[in-house]
Amino acid sequence: MLQSIQTADLEWKSIDGIEIPYAKQFGDIYFSQDNGLLESRHVFLNGNDLATRLAGLSDYAYFHVGETGFGTGLNILALWQLWQQVRPNNHSRLHVTTVEKFPLSKTDLIRALKVWPELQSLAEQLIQQYPLPIAGCHRLCFPDERFSVDLWLGDAHDIFPIIPKSSTIHAWFLDGFAPSCNPDMWEEHILKNIVRLSNIGTTFTSFSVAGVLRRGLRQQGISITRPRGFLHKREMLKGVWELPLSSTTHSIENSDESSLPIQGEQKQRQIAIIGAGVAGLTCAYAFAQRGHQVTIYDQCEALSGASGNPLALLNPKLSPVEQSSEHLMTLAWQHALNHYSHFRAFRPLIINQLALKNSSELLGLAQEYPEHVLHTQSHSALEIKTSFPSLALNQAGSISPHELRDQILEHPLIEFKQAQIEKIEKCENELLALIDVEQNSLGRFDHVVVCCANASHRLFEHYPVLKPIRGQVSWLNNQHQPLDLKHAYSYGGYCMQLDAEHLILGASFYPNRSDTEVLLEDHQHNRKLIEEVFPEYSKQLAPLEAWQGRASVRAQSLDYFPLVGKMQEDAEIYTFAGLGSKGFLFSPLCSEVLAAMVLTEACPVPMKLMQKLDVKRFVNKAKVKKPYFKAKPKNEIE
Repeated sequence: MLQSIQTADLEWKSIDGIEIPYAKQFGDIYFSQDNGLLESRHVFLNGNDLATRLAGLSDYAYFHVGETGFGTGLNILALWQLWQQVRPNNHSRLHVTTVEKFPLSKTDLIRALKVWPELQSLAEQLIQQYPLPIAGCHRLCFPDERFSVDLWLGDAHDIFPIIPKSSTIHAWFLDGFAPSCNPDMWEEHILKNIVRLSNIGTTFTSFSVAGVLRRGLRQQGISITRPRGFLHKREMLKGVWELPLSSTTHSIENSDESSLPIQGEQKQRQIAIIGAGVAGLTCAYAFAQRGHQVTIYDQCEALSGASGNPLALLNPKLSPVEQSSEHLMTLAWQHALNHYSHFRAFRPLIINQLALKNSSELLGLAQEYPEHVLHTQSHSALEIKTSFPSLALNQAGSISPHELRDQILEHPLIEFKQAQIEKIEKCENELLALIDVEQNSLGRFDHVVVCCANASHRLFEHYPVLKPIRGQVSWLNNQHQPLDLKHAYSYGGYCMQLDAEHLILGASFYPNRSDTEVLLEDHQHNRKLIEEVFPEYSKQLAPLEAWQGRASVRAQSLDYFPLVGKMQEDAEIYTFAGLGSKGFLFSPLCSEVLAAMVLTEACPVPMKLMQKLDVKRFVNKAKVKKPYFKAKPKNEIE
């Protein structure tokens, strides 16, 4: 478990008219007073021969850079600029994994990067996605640039051991404060994990040639040279992994998670996704953004199931901040806000979470999280009269599902087809064929992802049990007393403006029911929920006979974590299901995890959480023998 994050405590030193940030925690400057950008290019870009290596990437290749200290982001911006200059005109991609214990505040970051006018356009894009100072992995995506960054916030001692080896790191920027100022950064424990994430051919560079670093890398089997340093610095460090590791280090490399393939085949993949709910649509978008061709199949129209409500609310129950680095809902909330902000369907808003029970626990979160994320409110602070205090989540939002669907299906690499898939067959060359109910083959694919919620089991002999949960939302005309469009209210149920004329209420919750008829009793349930917290306001609502609604069935796994991953080691068949009532919240992050599994890319969650999501936690217990066939019909309520 990582500690809560403290931002960097800085002083600013003016040297030759240039403002240079100075870290009080370490007693050192962030970049060279001679010219930090030129030093970054000399040591990290030229030292790793990146101009040549990046320019030579083949189509769909994935190049992965690791960095030990994000600092001001200068190295990443210099790398990004080089990438723009030399990247081949194909679908190759560049990714960076970087770690930072004391991130700069956004204000300080803006100030620090003003030193480099030639990097300003890139700096502005980086600053726009710069994350909150909350421990864990924050994925920054720049799809038009074919560039992405995983910024892990926390102590390197804690971070490097929990990063999954789902992708080899090809070049390392061993940056950070001088070993004399920050000796913990260069300890054997960290260097072992840096090498664990690497492989034969990985290169390493550093401005420092301190003995602790040279000896540490050599002990891990890295060959070291000391070429000319920047300007007056006589030497810098350059390393390459050329030889097999010693038996001591080799045991790390042979751990389960390091046995994953280093990099998948470099070609455009043909990917079939079965199921066009939010899981299938978001998964399709993740692959298409990487340049792969995706075909979505559904027996009905897209969003015909539980994802097709008029509105989706991104309403996380946040963990205590010291648990945030491995808490799925907290990580998914941060990623989802960044992801959906690029869609027309997204509406930013504030969610007022009423403290109905354990109020001190809920309201206490406001003191743990960064300023402006949360704040407490008395019962009189809301626009609707209530007797309960509340916690305002200032960074939240809602999604218009059908508008999101339409924008995703506009992607030129995504095609939607209506068909009922009966089975998946393995063909020659390890390709997979989809067979419909009329025994027609619908095409051959490199990978198939089953996103059919409660119906997923129909394509497998053994599939984890998913519990069906009936839920109904209600909406009614309230044009004469509309609520603020920028606010939503959460109280066991929820309410907010659907549009200028309608209030939406949700949602009923009935486990082990699969009926989808709109029922008066569910409207009554939703009305009772709002009456208990807003009794005066609820008296003004229209009579139940005037209410409209939609009922659907969610799919929930037995341990409440989504099912993500490969169903069988010898077949490229994956599943993504079991999102419960948090489909829109979980889908963006889980889709990135699935893409990492399929394409052998960097994974944006720690190993423990990746294992909690992996469907093999259930599939292995079932001793699956047949990964693809048509199963016998089953009752969906099991």
